[in-house]
Amino acid sequence: MTSTTKPSDQLTTLFALGREVVSVLDLDQLLQKIPTLIARLTDFQAFAVYLLDEKRKDLSVAYSVGYPEEMARMLRVEVGHGLVGAAVAEGQPILVNDVDADPRYVEAVPGSKAELVVPLRLKGRVIGALNLLSNMPGQFTEADETMLRQFGAHVAVAIENARLFEREREYTSTLETLAEIGREFGAILNLDELLTRITNLTRRVIDYRTFGILLVNDETSELEMKVAVRYGDNVSLPRVKLGHGLVGYAALNGESVLVPDVSKEPRYIKVVDDARSELAIPLMLKDRCIGVFDLESPELDAFTKRHVEVLTLLGSQAAVAIENARLYETIRGNEDRLEKEIRFAQRVQAALLPAELPKRMKHVDVAARFAPARELGGDLYDFLAPEPNSLVVAVGDVSGKGVPAALYSAFAGELIRSRTFRRRYAPEQFSPAGVLASTNTILHERQLEEYYCTLCYAVFDLKRRRVTLANSGLPYPIRCAAHTVSQIELPGVPLGSFAGSTYDEAAFDLSPGDVFVFCSDGVFEANDAIGREFGAERLLAVVEGACRRSAPELVDAIFTAVQEFRGDVPPNDDMTAVAVRITG
Repeated sequence: MTSTTKPSDQLTTLFALGREVVSVLDLDQLLQKIPTLIARLTDFQAFAVYLLDEKRKDLSVAYSVGYPEEMARMLRVEVGHGLVGAAVAEGQPILVNDVDADPRYVEAVPGSKAELVVPLRLKGRVIGALNLLSNMPGQFTEADETMLRQFGAHVAVAIENARLFEREREYTSTLETLAEIGREFGAILNLDELLTRITNLTRRVIDYRTFGILLVNDETSELEMKVAVRYGDNVSLPRVKLGHGLVGYAALNGESVLVPDVSKEPRYIKVVDDARSELAIPLMLKDRCIGVFDLESPELDAFTKRHVEVLTLLGSQAAVAIENARLYETIRGNEDRLEKEIRFAQRVQAALLPAELPKRMKHVDVAARFAPARELGGDLYDFLAPEPNSLVVAVGDVSGKGVPAALYSAFAGELIRSRTFRRRYAPEQFSPAGVLASTNTILHERQLEEYYCTLCYAVFDLKRRRVTLANSGLPYPIRCAAHTVSQIELPGVPLGSFAGSTYDEAAFDLSPGDVFVFCSDGVFEANDAIGREFGAERLLAVVEGACRRSAPELVDAIFTAVQEFRGDVPPNDDMTAVAVRITG
């Protein structure tokens, strides 16, 4: 743009360029577009966009025109050093029309005589700088500085928007990768093969240097290293007592441990000589830790909260896969061990079911009872507290019975649990209907057409006094409120049956004394000696007669009524009943 251009034309051009630059969401495209747009404002021979590295506190060239290739690739400028560093440090433009006379000037492009630097400011902080160079002394004017400063404000916003878009796109891609990895985990039932595959696939979401998988030995209360990558041939891999070191702390407390500088961490146990930072992620199966992911780096502050979030989700999938592989190996044993292994599986299944409400849960009384038709059952239930003053109740029934149904049930239950705890990051995406839809997608992708899961999912918001339910084919839950007892008619397609299924929701206000009852098919379809079913009417009558009693007494009343109705007839299906009473 020449000096004879009218100010009004300059202003019009500036607004047009501002709109054009903020419309680009791809960072690479944006950086390439900037010098083309600046050329419409003023002349220059060389140009660079410098971006600030918050950790290193220096600037590097993100994109340049007219710079020597090697210089653009290698150049790093400390804040306060050179004209670019000084402009960033001061947060003000710097115009120098004779660089040879300015002691701050550091040559990056040979032959340069004039330089104009404009810091990129965003919400009171500097994120980088625009740098224009010319081989003609006196090239730049105060008008150029003013125009470039105003244009720089648009550029700063555009860069931030592009970064946010890129981070969101990367996060979405990461979640898709995690889902793909989870599907592959579920297909591997050999534990050694699974652990090796976990090690390889983890690199798709985080580029680690040193990585280990430690599993808890319940008999010795120790963590045992099962897989170690790049620890070095001469490194001893010790067993670690629960509570000792960073990995032991993570396992004992079920908490991720992020240490930016291990030299300042007294709990650190030295395994790798050049380790500077460490990240330990517990592998949680419900409320039980079965192992730890351990990552170490020779760089300070190498891991971020984003790494923690991604690896926690991956760890949840890995824990389910590891437990499934362990269960499979147990069941695959010879026939002489079968009875003992089934008893063990029963204990595992019992351990996977919650024994009580989450801690610090008030104003609600909850009870559950489960009776499998065989040694192992396909019913499931869970009580979860993803957020303060909220209670999630999930009750499900897997088609079939015995060992296959129990494995499918354990997997489905962990899917529900992992998605429930994502509510704290995306409450709208993981609403009751969203949780069922997401779980349905993964179960359907397993391609186990002979198995499906019916499940009712309810979120009790005890602060807002509201409950929201979604259902995927479980018999309609019962609501006892305002002296009326009725079923909540909320149909839905069973999980795993069809791809792309969506689910409706129903919501109700909560009052003290309200009662909600959830039962599996085994309660409704229990048969007596002449083949009659217990049915919904009998169940409604039992609930009405016992709705003012405590939740455990109500559940016991349901089981007692079914057993008296059935008499000596053996159960034809697993039975589960869950009662929730609002007490305050």
